[in-house]
Amino acid sequence: MGYRLRVASIKKLVAALSRRGPHRVLRGDLAFAGLPGVVYTPESGLGLPGVAFGHDWVTPAGSYTRTLEHLASWGIVAAAPDTERGLAPSVLNFSYDLGTALDIIAGVRLGAGKISVHPGKLGVAGHGFGASAAVFTAAGLGDRLRAAAAVFPANTRPPAEQPAAGLRTPGIVFGAPDDASDIRFNAFELARAWPGATLRTVAKSEATGFAENRRLAKFAGLGGSDKGTQKAVRPLLTGFLLHALTGDKTYRAFADPEAELPRTAAADPDLVPLSTEEKVVALLRG
Repeated sequence: MGYRLRVASIKKLVAALSRRGPHRVLRGDLAFAGLPGVVYTPESGLGLPGVAFGHDWVTPAGSYTRTLEHLASWGIVAAAPDTERGLAPSVLNFSYDLGTALDIIAGVRLGAGKISVHPGKLGVAGHGFGASAAVFTAAGLGDRLRAAAAVFPANTRPPAEQPAAGLRTPGIVFGAPDDASDIRFNAFELARAWPGATLRTVAKSEATGFAENRRLAKFAGLGGSDKGTQKAVRPLLTGFLLHALTGDKTYRAFADPEAELPRTAAADPDLVPLSTEEKVVALLRG
């Protein structure tokens, strides 16, 4: 009975977090501090949690507007640098920009002085290329961060598995069902290298689909947007950050590797990730 009640409670929390939160959302520009990008905040609040969010390859920060607004509506200040958008971006430079975004939101009053971010409630997150950059940021900032989240992380050079191996920052990694055989994505490998990270495989999700309004990218063969993926991941990401950044025990299940969350499955601990060569073969066969 207790287990069923717990599952029912988690489902209610996910349902609640799937909707916009109680806060009215304001939009700002990071350029006022010299960094191209955007920042979304609750209308007011002091000592708020803050997160820097990294975009995927050749994807503008504006393609995450609804996700950033969603986080802000739940009381999280969300900043997204709009840099390193070329065909050959630097994951190290972008990780530095994510750290700069955190310095900005934690170092100045926002919203005409009515909004501030607590320097002890900072985290970093990202999608695809930006997810891997977030791992480098977490490794560089160390104990300054309380959490990191990688949404469908992508392979980069240098690989994010290298800094992840030494990370003490609590983390969550979201993967798609076909990640193990996709040459571009490395959710399983990253989670395996990262001590303390929880891997959540999101059922019926598309790794590229978390970005919004990617119609042209889909025609170019880069993968398009998928609203189902966005709706599934947003509440899970929000719940994880609310617990990890603020310590709110209401959402502790979102950071518990033993908890069963809707539309996710735990990774098989005995599963061996495919090598790059094996992924190429799977791609050619597909």
